[in-house]
Amino acid sequence: QVQLVESGGGLVQAGGSLRLSCAASGRTSSSYAMGWLRQAPGKEREFVAAVSTGGGITYYADSVKGRFTISRANGKNTVYLQMNSLKPEDTAVYYCAAGSSPLSIKTFNSDYWGQGTQVTVSS
Repeated sequence: QVQLVESGGGLVQAGGSLRLSCAASGRTSSSYAMGWLRQAPGKEREFVAAVSTGGGITYYADSVKGRFTISRANGKNTVYLQMNSLKPEDTAVYYCAAGSSPLSIKTFNSDYWGQGTQVTVSS
């Protein structure tokens, strides 16, 4: 079992920055790849980013590449999403996810999800 708790969402102006955090706990949590998905009202889920267990492999959606950075804490139990140059189109509920590999998260095959944190970007 893995429990995921997100934090760091909020309201920010376009061009601003936010850093999301996801704290993972539970048995064998350090063996999971982790990442982020998002969903805006009326839209389907969208993959955002994922990172491997060791932090050496990262995937990004084309829409966020160059603006967002995913990373893991030294202890590997916390993952961050640094979001820079935010755009109104980034407005969504962001969900932390954990799975067997970054690819599993990218393909919506993750095993666990958090409850989400709202990110709102105003223009």
